[in-house]
Amino acid sequence: MPGATEAFTAAGTTIGMSAVLPASLSASAYAALTYTDIGEITDGGSIGRTYNMVNHLPLSKRGVVKLKGSFDDGTMTIQAAFAPGDAGQVLIETAIDDDAFYAFEIELQDGTKIYFQAQVSSAPVNIGTADAVVGTTFNVSVKSGTIIRVLPA
Repeated sequence: MPGATEAFTAAGTTIGMSAVLPASLSASAYAALTYTDIGEITDGGSIGRTYNMVNHLPLSKRGVVKLKGSFDDGTMTIQAAFAPGDAGQVLIETAIDDDAFYAFEIELQDGTKIYFQAQVSSAPVNIGTADAVVGTTFNVSVKSGTIIRVLPA
């Protein structure tokens, strides 16, 4: 396992989800849940807060003042081979027509865990060409303020 200051690849990363939400927004409450891994993921996408920048242009100062405005915790675009019998992909299919939030757990190669709540906002099947694996792309829209990162000990 790489050290805290070393780069590492995404190989070995797992993404799981649970229909049960944590009792509180804490690492221990998220860790107490049972997650179903989503199989055949080829690209995990990205997650994290992004702020909109607000420009203020006071006439007397001529310079632009830049301030943080609203934020968005993001939408993960997860790509996978289509595996309709995979338990995680079955849960994704259930979530696509559900307005409820689901709990997610990402575990990186170094042991870092990222927990969050999200709604599945799309999950189309990508047919592709004769020389391509039939795929699917899950869009997972993160609920603001629910991301918790737990670094390995």
